[in-house]
Amino acid sequence: MIHIPTWKKIVTLAVCALGLLFALPNILSKDAIESLPGFMPKDQIVLGLDLQGGAHLLLEVDVNAVIKEQMALTADAVRTTLRKDRVGYTKLTSRGDTVNFQLRNLDDKSKALQLLREMDYNRDFTVTANDEGSISLQMTEDAIKQRKARAVAQSIEIVRRRVDETGTAEPLIMRQGDDRILIQLPGLDDPTRVKELLGKTAKLQFRMVDPKASDGKARPGSEVLNEFVEEGEASQRTFVVEKRVVVSGENLVNAQPGFHPENGQPILNFQFDSLGAKRFGDATKANVGQLFAIVLDGKVLSAPYIKQPILGGAGFIEGNFTVQSAQDLALLMRSGALPAPLNILEERTVGPGLGADSIAAGEEATVIAIVIVALFMILAYYLFGIVANIALAFNIILLFGVMSAIGATLTLPGIAGIALTIGMAVDANVLIYERIKEELRNGRRVMAAIDAGYNRAMATIIDSNLTTLIGGALLYHFGTGPIRGLAVTLSFGIIISMFTAISLTKLIVVWYYNWRKPKTLPI
Repeated sequence: MIHIPTWKKIVTLAVCALGLLFALPNILSKDAIESLPGFMPKDQIVLGLDLQGGAHLLLEVDVNAVIKEQMALTADAVRTTLRKDRVGYTKLTSRGDTVNFQLRNLDDKSKALQLLREMDYNRDFTVTANDEGSISLQMTEDAIKQRKARAVAQSIEIVRRRVDETGTAEPLIMRQGDDRILIQLPGLDDPTRVKELLGKTAKLQFRMVDPKASDGKARPGSEVLNEFVEEGEASQRTFVVEKRVVVSGENLVNAQPGFHPENGQPILNFQFDSLGAKRFGDATKANVGQLFAIVLDGKVLSAPYIKQPILGGAGFIEGNFTVQSAQDLALLMRSGALPAPLNILEERTVGPGLGADSIAAGEEATVIAIVIVALFMILAYYLFGIVANIALAFNIILLFGVMSAIGATLTLPGIAGIALTIGMAVDANVLIYERIKEELRNGRRVMAAIDAGYNRAMATIIDSNLTTLIGGALLYHFGTGPIRGLAVTLSFGIIISMFTAISLTKLIVVWYYNWRKPKTLPI
């Protein structure tokens, strides 16, 4: 008698039962799923963009805008440094990756160079000067590459936050090339709102309105900004705002839409972190009676008077908001500002008709594969072929159960992976059965032949499946969305097929032998 430990029997049967439980929702209607008891899993496999339709967006990160902004900040830092130490200059400009200015007095050349080299981020710039007093700060190639790479990485993370906040199920967001982001939104027919959210940089700044500006004209260190208004309305007011940022959106920890306690109009409630609260408190304490501009993407949301110091780090913004725009602005503020604008290079809407055709073709191919493999196993191994087919059925059930449990997305290549897995699922059984037949031909008894077949075929099964599993892992690591779908189904299918072929079939074969105690095997 071949003995299988009780714990192995329990684990094998428990795994099969759990697979059935998690796979069950995939064959039930939504109403039937909702009627299931609370303890039962209700997750279904999510269909990818190519199967259920949806929106496909290809975005480009304007990395040059990052460099332009950095050079503008560098020019402001140079201006402040030179003025602080009374170094005369003229023609301070920033172009491309270079900041240039001209000294008024050549005697200040060494002093100016020393001041520039002592700036906090001077390691990112090369400082040069000529005999005529012209000085240049040029950003190094390494610094440019680092800033561009960081901008793309930050953009992907912020895009992910914004899309997740809209409630889109199973979005695919990934980098493509050096400066592009691929977004696939399954089941989304109209991506208009998503595009509007992604098209806004959402750079929030709190800046003082310039009290010394006259006739609405900007002075050095300030600029003229328009008031934020809803689409379709004409902006009537402009503000002269200091370029110096008192507090930025980086210090924001929360933003939620709400309603004004007095007039019921939509507002934005905000909360700063400890550093932002201190800066905000200091600024309001020092500027009581002045106008404080709240700027979003170069537009003034609101410019209230500071009646008293605001020391708690919390407040609200009122402006020309609708309920929807207040919700969207709060979402943008919570998810953070994009480091650079995003340009839509490609937009496609995939209709559900393509998905239906793909699913039908995949189902047909899978059914044909199952029928052919099942017939082959029965013709080749008789009763043992039926055992292999039972394992094959559980292989498919467990595969769907695992994909449902982890929330995997099924794509058209994923269906191809399932069809491929079906053919590979019986491979381990073929190795075991052929080994059993060989042992029987060598004169071993039935019990010894079964035991030897499973034990001695184990190394070959592991080697053959491990190499395929490595290929699947590499496909997942280096591949994009559809290729990853193939890699997921193929890899899980291989692991599950090893379990069903080794544990489940052995359990059934041993049960059959202990029940019938045959003198020969129907194989």
